[in-house]
Amino acid sequence: MTSSPGFVDDYLAYLLARASHLISSEFHAVVEANGLSLMEWRVMASLSGKDSLSINELASIVLAKQPTVTKLVGRMQGAGWVQRCDATHDKRQSLVRLTAAGRRKVQPLLKQAKAHEAQVVSALGSDPAHQLKLMLERLIATHTSHGNC
Repeated sequence: MTSSPGFVDDYLAYLLARASHLISSEFHAVVEANGLSLMEWRVMASLSGKDSLSINELASIVLAKQPTVTKLVGRMQGAGWVQRCDATHDKRQSLVRLTAAGRRKVQPLLKQAKAHEAQVVSALGSDPAHQLKLMLERLIATHTSHGNC
């Protein structure tokens, strides 16, 4: 008797979540071994290569609620990894940027993350991996513009 595939076996949201979980979990040990929590890593990686981001932008990128990110940024500022300042166009809005110490802390992890990504996508090949990224970016853009972020 052959069993038919279950619902989740072909359900896009599940497949995306499962792939993300499996791939991310492999890198979590590296992050923690470098003295960062996963949320700290996400914030620092998000700020890398940017002048600054608002708390709301960071919350959206790191997939967390704004109050959680605000508290986290406060702790990270205490550690000297980020700096918080008022936006010039709106004093009620806080902008966050990496400090020199934050850049030094995250730089080796960024390289390790890229190496991990290369290892993960090597099984797919470079063109299919590129196509997958383009499709995911399109899915994200489509659902972000509909407010389903």
